[in-house]
Amino acid sequence: MGTRTIAITIGDPAGIGPEITLKAAQAVGDRLHAAGIGLLLVGDVETLAKTGRELGLPVPPVAAGEDHGGSPVAILPTSPLRGPIETGRVCSEGGRQAHDAVRLAVGQALAGRIDAIVTAPLNKEALHLAGYPYAGHTELLADLTGVRDSAMMLAHENFRVSHVTTHCALEDVPRRATPARIGRVIDLTFAALRDLGIESPRIAVAALNPHAGEGGIFGRQDIDVTQPVVAGYRARGMRIDGPVPGDTVFVKLRAGQYDAVIAMYHDQGHIPVKLLGFGVDTKTGKWTALSGVNVTLGLPIVRTSVDHGTAFDIAGKGIAQPTSLIEAIDYALKLVAGR
Repeated sequence: MGTRTIAITIGDPAGIGPEITLKAAQAVGDRLHAAGIGLLLVGDVETLAKTGRELGLPVPPVAAGEDHGGSPVAILPTSPLRGPIETGRVCSEGGRQAHDAVRLAVGQALAGRIDAIVTAPLNKEALHLAGYPYAGHTELLADLTGVRDSAMMLAHENFRVSHVTTHCALEDVPRRATPARIGRVIDLTFAALRDLGIESPRIAVAALNPHAGEGGIFGRQDIDVTQPVVAGYRARGMRIDGPVPGDTVFVKLRAGQYDAVIAMYHDQGHIPVKLLGFGVDTKTGKWTALSGVNVTLGLPIVRTSVDHGTAFDIAGKGIAQPTSLIEAIDYALKLVAGR
């Protein structure tokens, strides 16, 4: 297929994953092939064939050995469907297929047969119905690769946000945001920025509490936990600020004062990225564009993903946009080159 190969897992077959995967492959396949890069679509063959027939999208051939049949885009099949899948409906078989595609791709990456994994969205409820109690892709990938301290980074163009905690209740955040965890996310974020070609990254750590605790009036987590960690990195010469109040830190990031922000919890980091990356038609209230990339930091493999869900409400209608998936492919290539 090429000197480098990027695998795309198609996600939950009942969602928009198969559609955006085929659309992305059609959009970038020739460009990547010209650069010596191949695409490997990992998922159920019949699902991709059915999606292609219904939406008029070209379906690549099934991979034939390690050369993938000589095609710039090919399919690496998972095991056949064990039951019917209804487009737009949560079901255990959709969760099983999504899990098996990721597991197969990870095996290929760990064996050195592919250079990066890009994931289309899965559905957490379907994943659980299939017997895989993961909170999402990040936790699944960490388990499959034997990693226990990975981190999530969301990116929209040069707007990058890493997370100290993600899928947990807000009441659990202070307990999980330990000095060791904050330091680990700082280290992973610094390394990722270096991989992206930023020689001397500028990082801000967001405060957990309003006004960074306001001298202890609104809590002492920022003063007693975050501040000493940041001070330690500054003493070693890192360009890092914090804790910076959450209501201003993302404005500073957008203004270019930082290369990345480290958020304390899921919504603190996700909201600003999605507000910038999601386009909305104000007349209809519907999405017009879904832009943004999810990067898992700390894995022994490169993994990026779309920054949106399975969108069951529009699955099968032919209107899903592959923008975020294409961005995730390009982001994966940048990280591979940096490593």
